[in-house]
Amino acid sequence: MEAALRTLELDVRRRLDGLLQGNHLGLVPGPGSEPGEARPYQPGDDVRRMDWAVTARTTVPHIRETVADRELETWLAIDLSPSLDFGTAVCEKRDLVVAATAAVAHLTRGGGNRIGALVSTGEDLVRVPARGGLAHSRGLIRKVAETPRAPEGTRGSLADVVEQLRRPPRRRGLVVVISDFLGGMEWQRPLKALSARHELVAIEVVDPRDIDLPEVGTVVLADPESGRQREVVASPLLRREFAAAAAEHRAAVAAGLRQAGAGHLVLRTDSDWIADTVRFVVARKRRWSGGVA
Repeated sequence: MEAALRTLELDVRRRLDGLLQGNHLGLVPGPGSEPGEARPYQPGDDVRRMDWAVTARTTVPHIRETVADRELETWLAIDLSPSLDFGTAVCEKRDLVVAATAAVAHLTRGGGNRIGALVSTGEDLVRVPARGGLAHSRGLIRKVAETPRAPEGTRGSLADVVEQLRRPPRRRGLVVVISDFLGGMEWQRPLKALSARHELVAIEVVDPRDIDLPEVGTVVLADPESGRQREVVASPLLRREFAAAAAEHRAAVAAGLRQAGAGHLVLRTDSDWIADTVRFVVARKRRWSGGVA
């Protein structure tokens, strides 16, 4: 596990930094000491902040003031209910949740920022306090990766997890919800209430079999959160109806997230999730700067 997490961290840091290539790193306008205005030097000022270009142009010593860092507090609402213990492509959806956690931790690190999490399996709810530092981020990712799987038949409630982030109220910051958003839409109301105070990002984790049945003849379908199973014949009609129902549900999820004011990132188990993350971050940067996503 330790070797796998270290490899994941290296992959996230190397590829995100390399692909973004100087673009704004962060899911929200992030922290950093931005150069401020120049002003004449006064006795007692730090000479290391001397602006030599302005000094040479005006022949009067100037220093460059800096804009103070803005500390960001990020909270993750992580759904690890049994429906995430499934995958038919490169990895399970649960593995993609861990990867998304690592990406968010990387994109929000630095500048005194803090990150915490609520991790729900439907059976247990684990709270990781918001703290800063690389060691804490690594510990949080490890905690998510090592969270025991809930027994089959356990039903999770994303709405309850989101509600936990509302009360008690937390300082303004970023809330990231990671889930496959299968099931009911009860999460929409508490998520919309969070948007009045926080910047919201929803990461939807999808497997190809969530949206399309394979042409395999007779197949046993199982609901991991109720334990119910049903043997069906994957006829062309059933496959079309399944795909239509899945598309309708995903459209409802997208509309619900949009109405809640959340940014919507879709990560698939059969896709390059890091490239998808980069496209999402760059698109948000363009919107902030007034460009077209």
